[in-house]
Amino acid sequence: LLFLWSITVSIFGIGGLLGSAGSRYLTIKYGKKKCLLCNNLLMIAAASIMGCSKIARSFEMILIGRFICGISVGLCVPLHQQYVGEISPNKLRGFANSTASFFWSLGKAIGQITGQRELLGRQSLWPMLMASCGLPALVQLVTLPFFPESPSYLLIHKGDLEGCKRAIRQLWGEGRHQAEIDDIMKEKATMKNTKILSVLELLKDPAFRWQLYMIVILTATVQLCGINAV
Repeated sequence: LLFLWSITVSIFGIGGLLGSAGSRYLTIKYGKKKCLLCNNLLMIAAASIMGCSKIARSFEMILIGRFICGISVGLCVPLHQQYVGEISPNKLRGFANSTASFFWSLGKAIGQITGQRELLGRQSLWPMLMASCGLPALVQLVTLPFFPESPSYLLIHKGDLEGCKRAIRQLWGEGRHQAEIDDIMKEKATMKNTKILSVLELLKDPAFRWQLYMIVILTATVQLCGINAV
């Protein structure tokens, strides 16, 4: 039982690794908005599988649901931050990006509180607790179609200048937004002259070695500092 539950907990991270690894390819091919919409369906499917596990008397469904949930989260984290940053005006972009970390922490806190035995952590209600991750995905699935695609994606990857202008007007209102469009054009020109490195090339490049050391040490320290045990 200890081994099975250890696998059930850790398989979320394995799914997250796979999801994050495929996020770049999917966003370039299909766009951030479409990827987020499809990702919501993935999360709702994971929530449904985990929520029905008790009725089906199948711990394997929890295992599968956790894995799918991990893939969905791995896709969502980079997608969400990119989309929110790109649809925000320049003066609010830093603030908009910082909200992701805030709500990530808030979501963890709400999950831990609702998981107490006095709330949804009791024997009769824990399937509802596991299925609750589908609720935010359902809200986003219903509301996101009213938002446009990322202006940066439309201009840089699709070359759709008129679509980019329409998206900007829908997001930021009528007015002169030529400065923002010029910034996106500069970014497009920079990307053409910049080689996209693979993970292996990034690890081999001496120019990024110290930055990688710092990121790895900081990330490992967070995982080993005992916060999960707390």
